[in-house]
Amino acid sequence: MSNRPTIYQNFIDGQFRSSADHIEVFNPATQALLSHSPASSASDVDDALNAARRAQAGWARKPAIDRARYLNKIAAKLRENVNLLARTITLEQGKISALAEVEVNFTADYLDYMAEWARRIEGEIIPSDRLNENIFLFRKPLGVVAGILPWNFPFFLIARKMAPALITGNTIVIKPSEETPNNCYEFARLVAETDLPAGVFNVVGGAGSVGGQLSASTQVDMISFTGSVGTGSRIMAAAAPNLTKLNLELGGKAPAIVFSRCEYRFSR
Repeated sequence: MSNRPTIYQNFIDGQFRSSADHIEVFNPATQALLSHSPASSASDVDDALNAARRAQAGWARKPAIDRARYLNKIAAKLRENVNLLARTITLEQGKISALAEVEVNFTADYLDYMAEWARRIEGEIIPSDRLNENIFLFRKPLGVVAGILPWNFPFFLIARKMAPALITGNTIVIKPSEETPNNCYEFARLVAETDLPAGVFNVVGGAGSVGGQLSASTQVDMISFTGSVGTGSRIMAAAAPNLTKLNLELGGKAPAIVFSRCEYRFSR
């Protein structure tokens, strides 16, 4: 891997696109400059949402088993690039290499697991209380999903947002944490190497204002966010006027304090 900072681009409508501004991403241990990551403009976000909206109807028309095959293809790409992806996570997030590799492999396994749901998405036929009447229940996609990610499990949570959305016929716009965006762009690079239809998966980076725009947009049918209670509260407030469906996973747990006299070999 080169020591020169990488310049990343947003992934919109199946293409990598430059942004006018960038965020510098540093190694938290050495403070070495790792990358220039997109600081997306409002028009960048609109472009991603419009691309997702255009792609959604065609994506939803595909049989679920066909959508599943795309998840399997992406999972295979991840397994072919475990070392590179794990190193990217370690450098920008600080996770030790062994755990970073576990995260990448678990992400691939999760994509394959969600692909299996293609056979489990079923409707229902319910007998009615009325004579000669039955009730048919169909499961329909929501539309466009916005996935907003935290810094601590930046790679796995791409799949946690993306895979359930895609297997059920939705399209998605992912906004990575501005502290750990590099792995998300590496994920997008591998997605681009598959034949996933343009606009189904999009990535726009930037600060909290990008998440704010996604949360307030009438183009978004559901928001899935993992992160702090404070940010979750702001997302809920921004989404409330549109009655946007929310999935919020808020708050941290299990902090670890390493004391100076500990046995370091057990603390890593």
